[in-house]
Formats: sequence, structure tokens, C-alpha cells
Amino acid sequence: MKKYLSAVILTALSGMELQAQTLQPAPKLVVNITIDQLRTDYIEHYAPLLSQNGLKKLLQQGCVYEAAAFPFEPVDRASAIAAIATGTTPYYNNITGAQWLDRNTLRPVFCVDDSKYKTSPANLATSTIGDEMKIASAGVALVYAIAEDPEAAVLSAGHAADGAVWIDGKTGQWTTSDYYPKTTRDWLNAYSSIRPQPTKNGSPTNGVIGDLALDCINQHAMGQDNVTDYLAITLSAKPQFTPNNPNDTQSAYVDIDKTLAKVISRIEQNIGKANVLFMLTGTGYAQEANIDYSKYRVPSGTFYINRTANLLNMYLGALYGQGKYVEACYRNQLYLNRKFIEQQRLSLSEIVRQSIDFLKQNSGVKNAEPSLADPAVSGDITVEVAPGWQLLNEDTQENYTVRASGISFPIIFYGATVKHEVVTTPTTADRIAPTIAKAIQIRAPNACKAQPLR
Repeated sequence: MKKYLSAVILTALSGMELQAQTLQPAPKLVVNITIDQLRTDYIEHYAPLLSQNGLKKLLQQGCVYEAAAFPFEPVDRASAIAAIATGTTPYYNNITGAQWLDRNTLRPVFCVDDSKYKTSPANLATSTIGDEMKIASAGVALVYAIAEDPEAAVLSAGHAADGAVWIDGKTGQWTTSDYYPKTTRDWLNAYSSIRPQPTKNGSPTNGVIGDLALDCINQHAMGQDNVTDYLAITLSAKPQFTPNNPNDTQSAYVDIDKTLAKVISRIEQNIGKANVLFMLTGTGYAQEANIDYSKYRVPSGTFYINRTANLLNMYLGALYGQGKYVEACYRNQLYLNRKFIEQQRLSLSEIVRQSIDFLKQNSGVKNAEPSLADPAVSGDITVEVAPGWQLLNEDTQENYTVRASGISFPIIFYGATVKHEVVTTPTTADRIAPTIAKAIQIRAPNACKAQPLR
């Protein structure tokens, strides 16, 4: 019996030893690169102009998920980056877009506005992958984010980050928020004193973002110990407007490729490819000029959301008595006057149902449904305008053409123990955060229900 037990124990120990030998160590650094408005078709179109060390390197050596999308609509830079960082949708993370309407003031609110710090992630309702790294390491992991715009930097960094840095829209200089530790401001000031300042004004900023990212890694010794650090970088693929070419998409992709080649090669040289996990993806939308489809006999029209809101108010008044039932409209959302409805002792759900029935009868409305996000950052009813139609708000002069077609973009993992593979099965960007969490052996963000990609 003792011999049998000894054999069992030896077998178990041998299995544990073999498992220990094959267990992959966590990378020392995760570099999360999001490219705003990245498009797969443009990558393919401009491939002959790209180097072997940038996008081509990632595509040829990384694990590539070709058909990525976001599991919600509409998508903009803020909602996309929040979803990538949190691994969930606006229903949980509360970032429905770059702006929403404040119900108290009926004025637009910017997603990273903060009355105390001016700019912070306070409106982000869930944890991010960076937050979970901080929690898992008892605060030791370093977490930074660098972008051209504040929402991209702040939302990708998360609540517990050491710093988020962006370009001030007025001064064209690097800036941050008092929300973050003073050490970040000290580093930024030192960097700015010896390096030329970035500028927006239509000039490319990918290169200066890449340079600051490399300095961030160097100055903070990121990736130099066994605790995984995290750097989020947001670049931009939006066309660069020049006097000779008002829509120079080619230059944008060549500029991105050049920046990626420099960042990837420098990090691999200093930290080692086996010690770094790179992730690259897009934001799933592209800003396009409004098109008048009627000129080409394509079915279209104009949906006046402010007029529709007034008509809906009259309709509800006829059903339930005169009053202001619709408080405001913003983008494709209608905000009901909840306080008035409560005072009238009416059922909010019944008002919403009647409103949706009315809205669906209007020309240009493909669908209408209750908004799912938190009422503090969302309207009560979302109107889906038919593709090809323009949505026009005459009160705010907001005007855009609706397109239901998605923007194809990839998700790419490269470095560490990643092997080259091309996956054609469609997937969603909310699976990025749990994939990173699995790779560095920590839990996923606290509202993430998506499964890892690999």
C-alpha cells in the first residue's frame, strides 16, 4: 500500500514539475495600442507603402483576428476605448459617447469632465484592465496612457493609473490632470522642457505620441521587474488635411506605420520581445463627409429630431393631458420629463411604450427602443434612423448621415509567447480586456462578461 501511495505521489509531483516547466510567465509589459478610425481596407490598400517593421510585422508575426466589431451602437472614440479598457458595453461602463445630455441642466457633458479635477475618469462606472493590474499587484504595477485627446488617455488609463497624458486643444502642449500623482506632472514638465511641443492644428501627432510613450517607458523603468506594467497608446488614422491634398489618408497610414515601427523596435531592443505583449486594434467607426444620396436617386430624406420631439409631446398631451412630456433631444436620443411624469402619477414605462409606437410611424425611423444605459448618461428612447437618411436637429444644428454598415478593423496580439495565426471568425472588441487579463494571470475588469480570445 505504501509503495502504491509513493508511486501516486511521485506521479503527481512529476506532473506538477512538468506543469511548472511549461507554465508561461506573464509578460513584463503590456502595450495596448488603439488606432482611432483604423480600417482594414485602407491597411490592405496602402500595404505596398508600408515598411516590414510596422503594421506588416504585426500582421505577419502576430495572432490576427481579422473581423472585429463592437457589440453596441453607435460607436465613437470614447465609447470604443472605454469598451476596450473595461471589457464591457456602455450599459455597464456608462460611457455612451464623448458627450451626453445632463438631465439637470439640459446641457451637453463631456465624458471625462470633473467638477473637482476638471478632467478625470469619474464617469467611468467600472474597473479597467489597468485598475485590475493595480489591484492584483497591491499598487506596484505601473499604469500610464498617452493620447492626442483627453477622453482617449483618461478612459484607457482607468481610475488607479499613475498618469494619463494628452495634448491640450488650446495650447498644443502636453498636459495632464491634478487627479494623477504629482510625479507624472514632474516627468511631463521635464520632458517638455527639452523636447519640442506637439501640436494639433491638422498636423500629424502619431510620431510625438510614440516618442513620449518611449520616454515614459524609459523614465519610469517600465517592464524592468517581474510585476507586469501597462502602457496604453492611442494613435489616429483620420486623414491629415494638407493644402495640396484635403483628404490625405495615405499619409495618415504611412505615418502610423512609421510610428509603430519605431515604438515596437525600441521596446523589443530594451525589454525583449518575449517580455512584452503588444495589442493593436481600432475604434470601429470612421468620420465621413455627409452625402446627399438624393442626387444619386438613392432612397434618403431628412429626419428632423427636434420637430419629431415636439410632435411626440403633442401626441402624449392628447393622450394624457397637456404638459411637457419630452424634455430634450440629443443626437438620436429623446429625454422624457421624468419629474413631470411622476407628478402626474403616470407610468414611465407606459409613456415610453406609447412614444415608441408613435416614433415608429414617422418617415425615416427604422426603429425606436428604450435606452439601456444609465439614465444619468442616456436618454429614455433611442431612435434608429434609416440608413441614407440625415438626422438634423435644427436647435443645435447637429447634422449627420446615417450609415448602418460597419467599419472593418483587426485585433492583433504580438510578442511574448504569441504565435502567428490568422482567425477569420468574427469577434468583438470587448474580449480584448479578458484576453490581456488571462495573459498576465489576473482577473478581468469587474463588469467584463466576455470570454478571452485565446
